[in-house]
Formats: sequence, structure tokens, C-alpha cells
Amino acid sequence: MSLGDWVRVSAEKIRRKGVEGVRDVAYDLYTGLWWLGWPIPRGTNVYEREWDVLVILDACRVDLLRSVSNEYEFLDTVDRMESVGSMSKEWMAKTFTDEYAPEVANTAYITSNVFSERLLSSDQFQQLDEVWRYGWDETHGTVLPRPVTDRAIQTARETDPDRMIIHYVQPHHPFIGLDRSFDAEPFGPALSDTVVDALRKNKIDFETFWAAYQDNLRCVLDDVDLLLSNIDAERVAITADHGDGLGEWGIYDHPVGCLHPAIRTVPWTQTTATDHGTYDPELTSTENSAEVEARLQALGYVG
Repeated sequence: MSLGDWVRVSAEKIRRKGVEGVRDVAYDLYTGLWWLGWPIPRGTNVYEREWDVLVILDACRVDLLRSVSNEYEFLDTVDRMESVGSMSKEWMAKTFTDEYAPEVANTAYITSNVFSERLLSSDQFQQLDEVWRYGWDETHGTVLPRPVTDRAIQTARETDPDRMIIHYVQPHHPFIGLDRSFDAEPFGPALSDTVVDALRKNKIDFETFWAAYQDNLRCVLDDVDLLLSNIDAERVAITADHGDGLGEWGIYDHPVGCLHPAIRTVPWTQTTATDHGTYDPELTSTENSAEVEARLQALGYVG
């Protein structure tokens, strides 16, 4: 977002929301300062770890994954790792670098994250499959797990890439099925509250937020379970691109460059996968003229 666009959106927030809008703009200024942390080299690049298939759970905190780990057999020990970024676009920019170009070139990247449009090129990868272009769910304002799972299974069976990264949106908000009564008077994508905004403003309580966050994680873990029964891989790692701030240092969500451990520390757990042929995906890749900005705003990003 350009400075002019930010000023325009900020002025509109103040005009439409009054005192609440002033507080929103002040918070935006505070979190925006974390951009200064972008140049600081931190974290472990995932290509420094051993894996054949890497599952990315977007915005998954370590404590969140541990809180449901006893519900899934494939989640054994959930370790911790410091991510190279605190937001998806920072993670992409610092993961798929020239230093790791040979490894990236042997990777099929199946992604539902819209930032791939801005940062990545199909020339970098063995295969770049941007599921968000054709698998977007207008009702929920996100990419549900199943289209990503379908494309990952198809890719594994049809092309058998050396390495595969499968990047789901969940548990990142919007939370599927959550009552949005906290945003009863939406002002449009750029001005409406996300569920994390609602938590920051005490429009919903923490217990309601956490339960919905867990349910959003279960939604994707159910699909990961399906995935692991329909691909072959000796080394599967499950991690996140970043965590999520829930009030630590006054931070909610995951601003770029943030160094707080709640946002920079991500889970790391390992398992295996065996294709039992129990599921035959039907989804096929169909390109369309996706509106990148609108879909970023649906996920809580302005510009």
C-alpha cells in the first residue's frame, strides 16, 4: 500500500468510526513500525531441515497446535522452530531465496496464500500451483482446505516431485463458522474488523476467540489426516510460516518484521505418509482472473 492509500484509508476509518477509528490508526502506526525489523536476519530456513513433504499451517501458534495434538495420531511431539518471517509475504521472500535456488527448483509448491502473486514466479519451482486463483470460496472469504488437499494429492500421484510444500490458509482467520456479530455494521473489506481486531477491541472474549481458532485448526488438520493417507512420503514435516499475536507486547495478528516469540516461533512436528488410495480428488486447476487485492482484504490485509 502506498503512503497516499494508507492516508486515504486511515482518514476513512476516522470519518466512519470516530474514536474507534482514531484508535485503529494509532494501532496501525504502532504495528507498522515493526517493518524496521525486516532486515534483521532471524530464524531457520525450512530448507535447512530434512523433509520430503512440508505442510504449512498458516498463522499456527505452537500452543495452539499442542492444544489439539492429542486428537490426531500423526501429531506426536510438537517441537518449536524460529521462522524466518512474521508474516506470509516475509516468509516467502526469505524462504525462496537465491541461496536455496537449487532446492526450490526441485519443489512443487501448492499454495492457497495470495501473496504468491506478488513475490513468486513459476520459473523458480518445479511446479507452482496457486490454488487461491481457482479454489477461492466466496461464501467464507478464503480458500478452504479441501481444494489444497485435492491438488496436493493429484500432484503427488501424477508428477511425484522431489519435494512438495503444501500451504494451507487455516488456521489463519477468517474463522469458518464463527458468528460475526462483532462486526454487525461492516464498512467494506478495508474498514471492517477481522476476528483478531474484535479480540483487540474486546468485542469478543478470549475464550470464544480461542475456541474458534482451535476449530479452524481442526478444520485443516482433518484434511491433513486425509492427505497423509493418500500420498507417499517417508519424511513429512508440519509447521507454520508464522504464529499470531494475541496481545503480547500489545500486538494482535502478525505484523511484518515482528520479533516477538509468539509470532516468530512456529511448531515443528514430523510424521510419514502412505498412499492407501482411499480418496480420489476431483478438483482440477482452472485459472481465472482473480482479484488479488480483494482476496488479501478478505484475509485482513489492506493493500
